[in-house]
Amino acid sequence: MLKLLFQLFYTFLKIGAFTLGGGYAMIPLVQAEVVDRRGWIGEEEFLNMLALAQSAPGIMAVNTAIFIGYKLAGWRGVVVSVLGSILPSFLIILLIATCFTRFKEYPQVEAVFKGIRPAVVALIAAPLIKMARSAKIGWLTALIPIAAALLIWLCGVSPILIIVVTIVCALLVAYMRERRQK
Repeated sequence: MLKLLFQLFYTFLKIGAFTLGGGYAMIPLVQAEVVDRRGWIGEEEFLNMLALAQSAPGIMAVNTAIFIGYKLAGWRGVVVSVLGSILPSFLIILLIATCFTRFKEYPQVEAVFKGIRPAVVALIAAPLIKMARSAKIGWLTALIPIAAALLIWLCGVSPILIIVVTIVCALLVAYMRERRQK
C-alpha cells in the first residue's frame, strides 16, 4: 500500500509540475500516466471520471486526483494524489509572486508568457479532440459547444442560461427518443 501511495503522489506531482494551462491541459498527461502507462483505470472509465470531475464543483485537476486517488487507495490515496497535484502549483505561484513584481516590466518576461499561450491552447485542444472521438461525437454534435461559446463570447449570453437550456433540450430529446421506441 505504501508503494502505491508513493506512486500516486509521484504521478500527480509530475503531472502538476508539467501542466501549463489548468485542468484541461493536464488531461493528456493524466491519461498517459494513469490509463496508458500504469493501467490503473481503463479508457472508458477515464472518460466517465473526467465527466464527473468536470461536473463536480472545484478545480478539475484536484477533482481528477480525488477520483483516481480514492479509487486506487481510498482516503489515503485522495490525500497523496491531491497533495501531489497542488504542491507544484503552490510552490511555483509562491515563487512567481515573490519575484514577479520585480520582473513583470521586462519585455522578455512578457514575451515568455505570450509564447506559452499557443502551447496551452494546443494542450487543451488535443485531449478534447481525442475525447470527442472516443465518445463518438460527430461534427454535428460538436456544433453545440461551438455555438454555446459563440453565444457567450459574442452575444454576452449567460453560461448558466446555456446550461439550463441544454439540459432541457437533452431531456426533451431523450423523452422523444424513448417515446418513439415505444
